[in-house]
Amino acid sequence: MKQKFDYNTTRDPLKLPEYGRSLQRMVDYMQTIEDRKERTRAARTIISIMAGMYPQTRDLEDFEHKLWDHLAIMTNFQLDVDAPYEMPTEEKLAEKPRRVPYTSRKIRFKHYGYLVEEIIKEIIRLEDGPAKEQAIEDLANQMKRQYLMWNRRQVSDEAIFKDLETLSQGALKVNRNIVLRSDKDLVIPMPPTGNRHSRRSKKRKK
Repeated sequence: MKQKFDYNTTRDPLKLPEYGRSLQRMVDYMQTIEDRKERTRAARTIISIMAGMYPQTRDLEDFEHKLWDHLAIMTNFQLDVDAPYEMPTEEKLAEKPRRVPYTSRKIRFKHYGYLVEEIIKEIIRLEDGPAKEQAIEDLANQMKRQYLMWNRRQVSDEAIFKDLETLSQGALKVNRNIVLRSDKDLVIPMPPTGNRHSRRSKKRKK
């Protein structure tokens, strides 16, 4: 008698392959349970198993909600239990996400970003005095940091002062006696690349 082998190619395709065929069989069996309370209890057990398969994702937002959505998908959207969330429909999941419009806002210096321009507007509204001068100095340091992150070459304090005055359209004047923080204090150096073991080997050879 010729033996018949059970290959994956002859089986029904899995709805969500990442959970495996054994879990899909549990889902299929759960669907055959006639008593609703028992079916719901079985569904919750399956959800617990699914959560245990990917413990590293437990801290993600709406983690449990997504598991129930996956369970609904694995039942061909025929899940009929007392679920803690509204079950998705095939049509709902097939909807395309809402188109996010691109901003039409023009930024004078893109490496400083839009928020710097908004901060400048707020500083302009401040009354003249020490608090305003400190705010200007703090902003200048922040602009220098963002400039260095965009362009690793050095930048003079005077260049930052001129950019700040340009962005404020002359409404803010920077005290040329202030000294901005040094480049090394503003920018965190990148960690060394390469294999740690290989670096140790080179030190031993020396």
